[in-house]
Amino acid sequence: MPTLIAGAVAVVVLYTLLQMFRAANPAVLARAVKIAGGIVCLAVAAFTGIRGELAVAVPLGLFGAGLLGWSPAASAIGQFGSFGGFGRRARSSGQTSTVRSGFLDMVLDHDSGALSGSIIAGTHAGRSLNEFDLPQLLALMPTFDAESCALLESYLDRRFAGWRQHAQGTGAGGQRSQATSGKMTAEEAYQILGLQPGASRVDIGRAHRSLMKKLHPDQGGSTYLAARVNEAKETLLRTHL
Repeated sequence: MPTLIAGAVAVVVLYTLLQMFRAANPAVLARAVKIAGGIVCLAVAAFTGIRGELAVAVPLGLFGAGLLGWSPAASAIGQFGSFGGFGRRARSSGQTSTVRSGFLDMVLDHDSGALSGSIIAGTHAGRSLNEFDLPQLLALMPTFDAESCALLESYLDRRFAGWRQHAQGTGAGGQRSQATSGKMTAEEAYQILGLQPGASRVDIGRAHRSLMKKLHPDQGGSTYLAARVNEAKETLLRTHL
């Protein structure tokens, strides 16, 4: 009889735990799994250490401490939280993309979608585009090459909504030829996608999708920058063939 009661209690407890597991927040569940795993690892490490099996106890203890956030290894072991779909891979913050032309150096912030730039050649070299108002920026266009003009128009689209309508009389509001300075290098492609050299195909695809959400013309973005992002993706994927 006691065995039957114990079995029934075990079934009820197991069923309750399963329901809690299904309803739990993934992030909370991941943390709970890490904590439980850390405690178990430390307990087993202590047991094996008492028995003198230090070759097993030491690495197991370090692993358990890492799961609990008690060692430098915690940052690496923290990826355990994504095991089995319990957590999501953290998005990098502060990531930027860089696009350069003969006259401009533009930087796109991935988090905010803000586009900033500076002049790198000519009489205004070293100055930020934010220092100029719309008429002054339009006056710079005749001094730029086609690629720099297209890049500047992308900046104006972000900073001055509807500027093309106001610039029609100057002839500066039309779409410029999207000529480029030549075949894109792998270094340029990494900078445009905001990736480090050696990035995987998965990283390339993820960065491309993220940028296109902000830059695609259908989303009010820039045709020129979207084309450059597509070219960067194609350039890097060719290196993975």
